[in-house]
Amino acid sequence: MTFRALLLTQTDGDKPSTRAEISTLQDDQLPADGDVLVEIDYSTINFKDGLAITGRSPVVRKWPMVAGIDGAGTVVESSNPRWQAGDKVVLNGYGVGETHWGCLAQRARLKGDWLVRLPESLTTRQAMAIGTAGYTAMLSVLALEASGVRPEQGEVLVTGASGGVGTVAIALLGKLGYRVVASTGKTGEADFLKALGAADVIDRAELSAPGKPLQKERWAAVVDAVGSHTLVNAIAQVRYGGVVTACGLAQGMDFPGSVAPFILRGVTLHGIDSVMAPMARREQAWARLAQDLEPDRLAAITQEIGLTEAIEAGQRIIAGGMRGRVVVDVNR
Repeated sequence: MTFRALLLTQTDGDKPSTRAEISTLQDDQLPADGDVLVEIDYSTINFKDGLAITGRSPVVRKWPMVAGIDGAGTVVESSNPRWQAGDKVVLNGYGVGETHWGCLAQRARLKGDWLVRLPESLTTRQAMAIGTAGYTAMLSVLALEASGVRPEQGEVLVTGASGGVGTVAIALLGKLGYRVVASTGKTGEADFLKALGAADVIDRAELSAPGKPLQKERWAAVVDAVGSHTLVNAIAQVRYGGVVTACGLAQGMDFPGSVAPFILRGVTLHGIDSVMAPMARREQAWARLAQDLEPDRLAAITQEIGLTEAIEAGQRIIAGGMRGRVVVDVNR
């Protein structure tokens, strides 16, 4: 059988570049090391997908590569005992779209040990409206809860608030009773972010420049998807014993900071990895997303495009031109 996919190839020359195109491929071209064939309903565009599509970062490790770190659909064939034809599944991470062909395609051959059963209350479209960004936001919320952060302890800062992680984090934390402050460079989105659950909105410029190692204490906790100076300043403003989760690098991968908040205020920095997270944690995150993420709030942050529009969407997400989550219907 044939199927359509967003295929990435690398050009030859002294300075190789990435070429992205919608191609028609054959089933026998799919990776041989997968033991479950999935008919994909929906995928999505994450920041990492944008990096891969544009070639802005060496995300892709094997060429050619089908893009798409997320997918949701139905099992067609399986030699894995966990799965049988007809099962609804979700895939996030595990190097898919980087070292193993991904899910911005109508079909994907994946390893059954990577798949999570789709919660009964979610559709495949809703699962991809959540995607890795929303799943990462849930992992961050779980980390705050495990560290004992409670709503009555004070404000929780969410950076990169208008992005995929940020919007879902705001919706989740607001539903759970936390007072959320959203940091964004898109100040015109204040009403939108408040409707999601933010109590207040600040300009990202307040956090994005170099600052003092210790600043006025404000935040009980932080969910950061930005990194660099933003993360360092957020940590410098966390109250004694507070917790910061770090899951992104939209501003940069550097950490130009000081140990002062950690040794003088007892601040905890909790790294969030969505790619290789253990299966038990993934299943917990998806169960909580099905329970705690209100469908109307998820719908408010979601837009849908077809596979043919995914390349342009990847370019826009890197340029900062997107809000919330983008679902990709791979069959149109």
